Amino acid sequence: MAAPLPVSGWHRRVLSLAFPIILANLTQPILGAVDTAVAGHLPDPAYLGGVAAGGLFFSFVFWGFGFLRMGTTGLVAQAFGARDGAALRATVVRALLLAAVIGAGVLAVRIPLITTALGLIGGSDTLQHHARAYSHARIWAAPFALCNYVVLGYLLGCQHVRLALLTQLFINAVNIAAVLLFVYVFDWGIAGIGAATATADACGFVLGAALLWRLRPRGLPALRWAAIADAHELRQLVCLNRDIFVRTLCLIASFGWFAHAGARQGDVILAANALLLNFQTFMAYALDGFAHAAEALVGAAIGRRDRHAFRRAVRVTMIWAVVGAMGFSLVYACAGEWIIACLTDQPAVRDAAVRFLPWAVTLPLVSVWGFLLDGVFIGATCTRDLMHSMALSFGAFMLAAVTLAGPFGNDGLWAALLLFMAVRGITLARVLPRIEASRLGSC
Repeated sequence: MAAPLPVSGWHRRVLSLAFPIILANLTQPILGAVDTAVAGHLPDPAYLGGVAAGGLFFSFVFWGFGFLRMGTTGLVAQAFGARDGAALRATVVRALLLAAVIGAGVLAVRIPLITTALGLIGGSDTLQHHARAYSHARIWAAPFALCNYVVLGYLLGCQHVRLALLTQLFINAVNIAAVLLFVYVFDWGIAGIGAATATADACGFVLGAALLWRLRPRGLPALRWAAIADAHELRQLVCLNRDIFVRTLCLIASFGWFAHAGARQGDVILAANALLLNFQTFMAYALDGFAHAAEALVGAAIGRRDRHAFRRAVRVTMIWAVVGAMGFSLVYACAGEWIIACLTDQPAVRDAAVRFLPWAVTLPLVSVWGFLLDGVFIGATCTRDLMHSMALSFGAFMLAAVTLAGPFGNDGLWAALLLFMAVRGITLARVLPRIEASRLGSC
């Protein structure tokens, strides 16, 4: 076994993994901000609300199947740490097959799925019209988008973070170019924004498939169906994905109810909340860089049965995540009004967003703990605890939202969201020592 890294070496290692992931992740909210800015400068607030509602629908769809990325990362990281090329290859093939099947299923039920989900979100008839146009254009790339999750999970689990960055930059560069082309040249309106994202997902999968082929483990015997269909491995995959799926449904339901309750207060509040959630999204994607680093390092440490590496991975990634959260809160406090002005020129939406800006300033400091520990638990493949934590957090959120939204309006909704994030971090922190004991035993 290699000599343990000194503390300074761990900091360098975490940053070398996290920084490319942070850059890759930040391309996602930048892309969302571009979509928001394009819609926000169209002549009616309903355009912006339509993109917000349509984007939330795809959060329902794609976040719901985020286990394809998270489960792949945890399993691949442990196989990578154990230097088991056969297990690594079989894991990726199983995940790709599952992603393709789910994507085909989404397309098969796309019409009732879009109609039902957007109906639950709510909003005016005009907003609903724009949201449907966006969603019907984007949904055709569902199989590609879900397979891209698997590619990203593989790259992160094997610590190929620069290739993960390259892939995300490519997808989002195609998306930005396509949205400008489809909206301003072809004049496709809101549907053009959705079609641009679909185009980028399809192009990204072509690149991802090429990377998987290039990075495939060499010197292994031909892959047989019996290895892919191994009962024990399939059972583990099903349990892992089930837990992450339920966990993610609770997360989606919380943000879905947040959007629904905001929509009941009018299109302006819905649009203002969507703008402020861009602040949370920027922060979440950036801090997820440290969570992804934790996934890879914790998974590899467990694969090697290295308790020292496990503890260092948790401690160092947590330090940098908290520093990052403090930085985001400071930026939002100082430049929040300017960012809002850049995202929309609708005066009513601007005023409402500025009114609720302090909540967006506070949220990073509360939510960072849950974000980082998510990565630790995924790397350890302790997904049952993730599911239980998120279920408790969702219950606390709903109780607070129903209780506070009436007397305090949108402030009550934001307070409930803050409570949701706090409970998420506290519940995971309480069971962390047990995770180390169960995964590393007496090694």
